Amino acid sequence: MRVVAAIIVKDASVLICQRKAGQQYAGKWEFPGGKVEPGEELRVALRRELQEELAITATIGAEVTRYEFTYPGRAPMQIVFYKVDEFEGEPRNVIFNEIRWETVVNLRTYDFLDGDIDFVNDLAGGRIFV
Repeated sequence: MRVVAAIIVKDASVLICQRKAGQQYAGKWEFPGGKVEPGEELRVALRRELQEELAITATIGAEVTRYEFTYPGRAPMQIVFYKVDEFEGEPRNVIFNEIRWETVVNLRTYDFLDGDIDFVNDLAGGRIFV
């Protein structure tokens, strides 16, 4: 399985999203994005996900990083992060409990999905730049 995620940048902050009650991993924070459909190009998938989740039309920028992660009892997934600093519309919470603009240095204070923790630590620690 492949998953795409957006690092949406605005005014020195990034957009993070909290999963709703009733969803798998409810209450955890994540970056917007989702599963890539069979045969779908990665950037096309991310653009679609951002339209569905946040009602924005995004220009998908450079790939930031990619890695493989395996949740217990599940097949490995490849997670690919892209920078997004251009989009039309104002992000609107369509499917999440909450969306929030946050500075990179404060990301470690949130309870992120296990698959995002290493990335968050690298981003907040200055080892990855967006």
